[in-house]
Order: sequence, then structure tokens, then C-alpha cells
Amino acid sequence: MGTDMPKFFVRQEQIEGDLITLRGDDAFHISRALRMAKGERISVSDMQGTEYECELEAFLTDTVQARILSRRAADSEPPKKIYLYQALPKGDKLDTVIQKAVECGVYEIRPFESERCVVKSKGDAEVRKTERRNRIALEAAKQCGRGHVPTVCATVDFREAMVAACEADLCLFCYEGESEQSLKRVLLERGREAQSIAVVVGSEGGFSVSEADLAIQMGAASVSLGKRILRTETVASFVLGCLAYEYEM
Repeated sequence: MGTDMPKFFVRQEQIEGDLITLRGDDAFHISRALRMAKGERISVSDMQGTEYECELEAFLTDTVQARILSRRAADSEPPKKIYLYQALPKGDKLDTVIQKAVECGVYEIRPFESERCVVKSKGDAEVRKTERRNRIALEAAKQCGRGHVPTVCATVDFREAMVAACEADLCLFCYEGESEQSLKRVLLERGREAQSIAVVVGSEGGFSVSEADLAIQMGAASVSLGKRILRTETVASFVLGCLAYEYEM
């Protein structure tokens, strides 16, 4: 499948037999922005790990139809499912975290509120923010050639986040107060067998002692990320990079 073909993501309901229907912004981009013509080829992903090489077949009023020529499993996905639990940072830092995490191979992103979060989620505004965050994830997935588009979930509280995080085979609780157990040590001892890994990252103020105690009681592995203090918007990319080196390189 050619790497220079324009890439698009569709939902399963847009695939019928050997035809894929592209709508909305995608159809506009193909016909107006790229000015593509019948017979030209595009790459399409179903967001679930299957990629299709397609030939443009019909340009309708608001849609474009493409015929599937070949299909294959996406080869750009990590061997393990990595879930990022990110405490809400200030400003637009979460946008950057999402973009870089998608590029680094995260499977799903779950924002949460912790004791030291300055930003708090609020009703209707939170719904709009979640929609926008998912658009950022989609664009990042397109840019880096992912076969899966990570979902950005609605914001939850700390306890709810930890309950879900500890359901993973391995939960890495990134804690600045940890001095005994390094990320490297935990990955060597427990990482190989884990098929799902949760990475829990605090906000600018980190985690409180009570939050760290609760996380450990629930089964998380408290880990140190080294001798330097990392910004909250740096931590996810740092850890995901370590995981990529450990399991993909």
C-alpha cells in the first residue's frame, strides 16, 4: 500500500461490501482541496486496525465513493494496549499531550481530576472539550499514519480513574515522591507479560501523599522517572517513548 496516498478514517457503517462512502469534511477535502479525480487512489482505515487501498469511483453531491482494491492489518500499532490517564493540566497543555501521545502509540486517553488540579471539568463545557480533544486525536492519527484512532474519554475523578487504571495488566503510577522503584525496574520485572499497560500522570502539582497511597493500595506500581523533574506535558511522551523502545524497537 503506497505511503504517499492521502489517508482517511471511516466508521464501520461507511463500509458496505467493496465500497466505502466518505462524507463531510473528508469528501470536501478529496474533491475540493485535493482536487482528486476518479481512478486516483487513497488509503482508508476503519479505526479498528484494518487498512484499505481504494480507488475513487464516484463523486456525488456530498459524498465520495471509493472501491476497495486490497486490505491488510495495520502495521503501525504497538504490540500492547497502552492507556494514558492524565490529570488535567492548565491551559491548552492537554491538547499537546493528546497529540504527542497519539503519535507515540497510545491506545486510549482518559483525563481525570486530582487534588492538585487547578482546572476543573464543568458540565456542557466539558462535553465540548471532549469533542474537540477527540478531533485533535483524529488529526494526530492521520498525520502519523496510525491504524487506530485513540478515544479521548470524558473527565472523571481520581478514584474512578484509578479503578479503571488498575484493571490493566500493569498500572504505572508516575510519582515524584517515589525513590525506591524505577520505571526500568518495573518494566523488567512485570512488563513483558502485560498485554495492557496504564500510565497515570499527575498535573503540575503532582499527586498528594494520600492519592499515592490509595493508588498503591489499589494495585498500581509507583515508579520514579529519574533524577530530573519533568513537566506534566512531558511525562506521557517520555514514558510512552520508553515503552516503545522496550517493546517495539
